Amino acid sequence: VQLQASGGGLVQAGGSLRLTCGASGRTFSRYFMGWFRQAPGKERELVAAIGWNVGSTYYADSVKGRFTISRDNAKNTVYLQMNSLKPGDTAVYYCAANTYLSRDPASYNYWGQGTQVTVSS
Repeated sequence: VQLQASGGGLVQAGGSLRLTCGASGRTFSRYFMGWFRQAPGKERELVAAIGWNVGSTYYADSVKGRFTISRDNAKNTVYLQMNSLKPGDTAVYYCAANTYLSRDPASYNYWGQGTQVTVSS
């Protein structure tokens, strides 16, 4: 599976962005998909993840109620809608694919190239 993330940018606090991750490969629907982020000097953390059947999702406490992950298996695409953005959300965001739901980035098999999100105060 090859992944390509897009949609990052510069936004003011309180604004919104939608990240998109396109995937190649016919087996996309079998993978759990996650969005991670990494700020300078910090470890990469799982922000949100979604199972293959969209019935199972995970959100980090810091983004619950503000971010929504979704996927369209017919389009081989996963989205991260980010609302009420805060300066603390500033980071490089990565999409990743795994065969199971995990918060450990080392367990993910495939990664996109990352997209920068910058939230100004």
